[in-house]
Amino acid sequence: MDTLFKNLTRFFAFFVLAILVAILLSLVYHSQLTLSKFGFGFLFVDEWDPVKEEFGALVPIYGTLVSSAIAMIIGIPVSFGIALFLTELSPNWLKRPLGTAIEMLAAIPSIIYGMWGLFVFAPLFADYVQPALIKTFGALPIFGMLFKGPAMGIGMLTAGIILAIMVIPFITAIMRDVFELVPPMLKESAYGLGATTWEVAWKIVLPYTKIGVVGGIMLGLGRALGETMAVTFVIGNAHRLSTSLLAPGNSIASSLSNEFTEAVGDLHSSALIELGLILFLITTIVLALSKLLLQQLAKQEGRKT
Repeated sequence: MDTLFKNLTRFFAFFVLAILVAILLSLVYHSQLTLSKFGFGFLFVDEWDPVKEEFGALVPIYGTLVSSAIAMIIGIPVSFGIALFLTELSPNWLKRPLGTAIEMLAAIPSIIYGMWGLFVFAPLFADYVQPALIKTFGALPIFGMLFKGPAMGIGMLTAGIILAIMVIPFITAIMRDVFELVPPMLKESAYGLGATTWEVAWKIVLPYTKIGVVGGIMLGLGRALGETMAVTFVIGNAHRLSTSLLAPGNSIASSLSNEFTEAVGDLHSSALIELGLILFLITTIVLALSKLLLQQLAKQEGRKT
């Protein structure tokens, strides 16, 4: 029975690996036209013209990375604060309803976030927030180029904020769960020595749970990189490279969503499939780097500080 169970679990493990390899091979095979015509130059060209059959992935790659970076810059500290409040500061009567509300945000379909972002958030953002950002930061040297242009509501910054709202429940849930695993004796000892709540969180809770925290952050980053519908609604879907975060842009996922069913010609379809291949590789690289980081953190466990 043990041998059967061992072989069965081994089969499922290799089956998942086989699916990943099959997906990778399929993407490579169906992007042969653009791989052979454009080569690595496909990654560094910002032109996307189906009529002239000139394609480049720079704008979608840039949009994917920038919107995801904005989401993580906003989402990580907010998630940490919520998880810390739920585990250390919240009264008992508030923990369950607040925790349930945070988890319910993860159950909302992404298209609902996109519709809310387009019809509610974007108009308010254009009327009140973007003009203030342009007025405050637009005239600054170097940094001001991030806030140039008209206040349209949609754009890279809007997409990043919507993505942040979407990834916060995932990161928060994992952080809260790992924070609750910290032995109470460790925290009580720190409080007994006169440590503040911030010192307990920064010097006791976070070091003890750092592997789980990094894992939660990587889960949120993976969600941000691959999100499609919400980003499609609010990013602007413009194949135009701009340094301004307020300008419309594009992402790999939104490009696929908008154009795949209407692709004209084999080269256009191949270019879109290669975008999918690039997104697959970006996600794989991010997960590999996170795994290396977790291994390094694990090696440091038990060392003297």
